[in-house]
Amino acid sequence: MSKPNPGAADPVRAHDDVLGYLLKHAHLALEQRTDAALADIGLTARDLGVLRVIAGGEARSQQEVATVLGVDRTSMVALLDALEHRGIVARRPSERDRRRNAVELTQDGWSLFQRAEQRSTRAELAFTAVLGDAGGAELRRALKAALDASARSQADPGGAPELAGTPSSSPEGSPPSPRSAVTSHEQRPSA
Repeated sequence: MSKPNPGAADPVRAHDDVLGYLLKHAHLALEQRTDAALADIGLTARDLGVLRVIAGGEARSQQEVATVLGVDRTSMVALLDALEHRGIVARRPSERDRRRNAVELTQDGWSLFQRAEQRSTRAELAFTAVLGDAGGAELRRALKAALDASARSQADPGGAPELAGTPSSSPEGSPPSPRSAVTSHEQRPSA
């Protein structure tokens, strides 16, 4: 008995028409491509996400890295332990708060990050090639806008969701960049 009411007015959407399914499986497919591109240099897409946040200055402590990437602290410690063991990152007590560990890329870590970032970019371009350059850029823009709107609605639960074409989504009232949403410690999954 798969359909209790075959004549129901609300049709059941196919799984590949559900945004959550599409986002999840697109992420998994891109992560698989990226992992394959990074395999011979001993990194994963998740490792690169950590290195990118550190290299970009979005986080200075291991706790901030965990928050930016939406990773629990225990998992972040394990990721950083492995990267530190390989000489890619270094941790030291923070000058501002000795209870925190500051995290930075080592010289070897910077070199590895740059190579990994080039490979990741090529994997991403190959993944979005079917969309063309303009389609890939539009996909990024649309996803950033959706994430920004989600972050704003979480920050203001009483506010109404914004619709495309409203004044706040126009160029003059552009939403904050994903980076500003991230630095406000909104948790997002890693990419």
